[in-house]
Amino acid sequence: MEKSIDYGVIDKILEHNKNSETNIISILQEIQEEYRYLHKDVFKYLSDKLGISDAKIYGLATFYENFSLEPKGEYVIKICDGTACHVRKSIPILDRLKKELGLSKDKSTTDDLMFTVETVSCLGACGLAPVITVNEKVYAAMTPDKVSELLETLKSSHAEKEGN
Repeated sequence: MEKSIDYGVIDKILEHNKNSETNIISILQEIQEEYRYLHKDVFKYLSDKLGISDAKIYGLATFYENFSLEPKGEYVIKICDGTACHVRKSIPILDRLKKELGLSKDKSTTDDLMFTVETVSCLGACGLAPVITVNEKVYAAMTPDKVSELLETLKSSHAEKEGN
């Protein structure tokens, strides 16, 4: 269910960024926003269009933690495992997420590309611990049961949006 690359969209992103190699970070960010990751075929295309090596582009994409070379789900769930969240039992929440979504240590995105679950060191909301975010929206004082309810809400919302 990977979204295929539309090079017309990439060209519009390049135009928006003045077809300038100095805007490569912004270009990569916009491409990732569109596709939720950076497809390997994009590096060669950008290299040809901008006149810089695809190795340099790949190096930038792998240097910055916010870029992903793997497809991410429509809903990116980040669970905090910083000290405050950890002592307030973030791991059982993570375990519930993985169990309900069929994920493991080696698999962080569902096959249908609906959900990606990531563990982060800190979300900066220690007073609200344990905390998760879904596409940057903060959910405070989470429990395994609350996260199960949230998953059902997200699945229902997605089904309605898709017209199912």
